[in-house]
Amino acid sequence: MEPMQGYRPSERRRRSMIRRKEMPLWQELPLLLVVAFCLAVLIRTFLVQAFYIPSGSMQKTLEIKDRVLVNKVVYDLRDPLRGEIVVFRGTDNWAPEVTEPVSNSFGAKLGRTIGDLVGVSRPGERDFIKRVIGLPGDKVACCDAKGRITVNGVGIDEPYIAEGYNSDLNQPPNPTQCTSRRFAEITVPPGEMFVMGDHRLVSQDARCQGPVPIKNIIGRAFVIVWPSSRFTSLSVPDVWKTYAAAHPTAAAESRLPVRRGDPASDVFVLPFLLSAGLSARSGLNFAARRRRLRS
Repeated sequence: MEPMQGYRPSERRRRSMIRRKEMPLWQELPLLLVVAFCLAVLIRTFLVQAFYIPSGSMQKTLEIKDRVLVNKVVYDLRDPLRGEIVVFRGTDNWAPEVTEPVSNSFGAKLGRTIGDLVGVSRPGERDFIKRVIGLPGDKVACCDAKGRITVNGVGIDEPYIAEGYNSDLNQPPNPTQCTSRRFAEITVPPGEMFVMGDHRLVSQDARCQGPVPIKNIIGRAFVIVWPSSRFTSLSVPDVWKTYAAAHPTAAAESRLPVRRGDPASDVFVLPFLLSAGLSARSGLNFAARRRRLRS
């Protein structure tokens, strides 16, 4: 009985130490909020970002005020594909599509800063969203006898262009404006891509502003998440899958490596930081559990 009498006070002391080291809710809640904010910033930086659609250049695939999720890792692992919708930074040749005035009040600036950190703000004036039509070495032109664009001489039926949303077939081409459907054949330079909006009548794109470096891609838009009534995935249309299957080696000799040299740093740093954040929240409880097991 004496060993048991000596054991019980020790056990009570251990439990008392555990209780004293457990964080109260009023201290734990701010820590959880900080960890959640840091996780949102990390996810936005390395993996997925939400983008607001500010213009009608991708109607009716994407409507104004839609929000899409953009995969920021995929093109570190592979090349873009024709038919994918990508967000990218335009070159100096690309004029902003939307130049709405914004408030410069302190509250507005703070909201934009926080929104940008977590990936829910409006895109910058140099950020664009378009569909990939041509890849390095492709010859893109319009139009064939059916009024379609051609890629390497093959006419493409584009089901995502709504009736009345295509540009004018009869208007003469203008190399400085995208008002005509017709444009002279363009060979996409190495390391660049030819992109176009789905609303050809209003979209200012590679027809008149030139191809865009693949390294300027921010990510691939893969799903509409808001409004909820428009929730849908943004997959590659079947016409482009058929084209890729029929022309698997088209322009392959001109392809360059994609955006960055070492995707491993982006892919593996996030799990490490996530673990660190979770450890900060649960370190004391973990230590307490170890003491319980040893006892």
